[in-house]
Amino acid sequence: MADVQFNNFDAFQDAADEPGASQGEKVHVRVQQRNGRKCITTVAGLADDLDIKRICKAFKKNFSCNGAVQKDEDAGEVIQLSGDQRTNVKEFLVDQEICHSDAVVLHGF
Repeated sequence: MADVQFNNFDAFQDAADEPGASQGEKVHVRVQQRNGRKCITTVAGLADDLDIKRICKAFKKNFSCNGAVQKDEDAGEVIQLSGDQRTNVKEFLVDQEICHSDAVVLHGF
C-alpha cells in the first residue's frame, strides 16, 4: 500500500502560538463601568512608535469627550476616554489606517 501523508494542521492551536501572531499586535478596546451610568473606554496595545498623546487628542476632538493617557507597567501607555466609545475608536483607527480592522478587539458588555 502507498504511504499517505496527512496534513498535520492543528485546528485547536491558539493563534498566539504561531510565529508572527503575537498578542502584542492586537489593540484592545475595553469599556469599564464606573458608578451608575458612567463608564470609561480604555484603548491599550497601540504600537510604541505611534504618538499616543496626539491620537488621544484626535479622539477627544472627534468624539467630543474627555480623555487622558495613563502609563501602565503591563500594557504600556493606555488611552482612557469618558463614555462608551468602542465603536467610534474602532472606526477611527481603521479610517485613519493606524491599524487593520482584524487587529482591533472590542471587549465589554
